[in-house]
Amino acid sequence: MQRFSLIRKKAKKSNKPIKFDQVLGMPYFVILILLIVLPILILVVYSFLAENQAFELRFSLSHYINFFKEPLFIKSMGRSLGIAFISTAFCLIIGYPLAYIIAMGKARTSSLLILLITSPMWINMILRVQALKQVFEMIMPRFYLTESALIIGMVYIFLPFMVLPIYTVLAKMDKSLFEASADLGATKFKTIVKVVIPLSITGILSGITMVFLPIATTLVVPKYLGPSGRNLIGNIIEQAITKRQYGSYGYGAAIAVVLALIMVVLVNLMNRADRYQGGSKDED
Repeated sequence: MQRFSLIRKKAKKSNKPIKFDQVLGMPYFVILILLIVLPILILVVYSFLAENQAFELRFSLSHYINFFKEPLFIKSMGRSLGIAFISTAFCLIIGYPLAYIIAMGKARTSSLLILLITSPMWINMILRVQALKQVFEMIMPRFYLTESALIIGMVYIFLPFMVLPIYTVLAKMDKSLFEASADLGATKFKTIVKVVIPLSITGILSGITMVFLPIATTLVVPKYLGPSGRNLIGNIIEQAITKRQYGSYGYGAAIAVVLALIMVVLVNLMNRADRYQGGSKDED
């Protein structure tokens, strides 16, 4: 009897009370499972399902093998990543100085500029791309439906996603650092290179992530501004799933899984770069 009473006492002590924040987070956890985890699992399962199996489920690597055997899809993947890299670089080149100017300006001016930068995001993306398409057709008809027009469209659509995270980091930066740097004899340019950019690397990496990933997988911009006959990987996935081109739904799912794995690797590399930068700062 004494043993049973001791066991009960230990069980009561081990039962920790459920915290309020855990209860509050349960609906979000359920939404995460239903709307993110479950669709991804279904996509992965479809990518491994063999074709023409009406009454049985048979797993196969045929979709992945066909993808890596087909030069068209490898070129489309490379083209998508290349355009995403170039567009992200232009977004960073334009967005960083813009974010710096906004962060260093007066409060009213900064608020107005942020409003102007984010206001196009309130409009549907298709409408914005169509408006840019009309501009190209009126002013530069030969320039329309080229990769250069596609890159301009990408920068136009996704530039705010680069500006906002960089601006957030720069706005929180201690302004006394600039005075200390000037007292040590550094010019404004040297202060930006040696002080501002290293301290804002977190915002830069966040902006690159928020811009590169959607550009590499976007469907709308290449559809209306891209050169005909040179599909990006997002268009190929759409055609495989909705129009049953290039095979089937499973083939489109396999392409999506390959692209997702590439994105996971790239994001992991950027996170490691961020951690390395943070570690080097701590050592200094």
